Amino acid sequence: MGARKRISAEQRKEAQKNMYFAKLKDVPSSPRKMRLVADMIRGMEVFRALGVLKFSNKEASIKLEKLLRSAISNWEQKNERKAESGELYVSTINVDVATTLKRMRPAPQGRGYRIRKRSNHVTLFVDTKNENQN
Repeated sequence: MGARKRISAEQRKEAQKNMYFAKLKDVPSSPRKMRLVADMIRGMEVFRALGVLKFSNKEASIKLEKLLRSAISNWEQKNERKAESGELYVSTINVDVATTLKRMRPAPQGRGYRIRKRSNHVTLFVDTKNENQN
């Protein structure tokens, strides 16, 4: 690894020490379906977002609820204290396209129709209200 690359990698690591996030990779659901649920909780206070996800009837909400709990836990570990109500909020949530599995389905007259089984990556950042107001 070159010197410039090492320096930029160290700078990225330092910047991530102040960020609290969790990643969920290769979720076997289409990104469009996951974004519908992600849009519901973007910018919301974390405990309110957990309530919204718990009572949502979408399949993606189960996975996002688990991811949000993981992000809260990461914040608690780095700060060595418990999260209080109204303190944390979902600052950023990204849903990116992952690999697509391509399959064939038999069709009439010897043809084949292509099936695309999509998947996605989700990155969820939490932050404190106090930091952003300064």
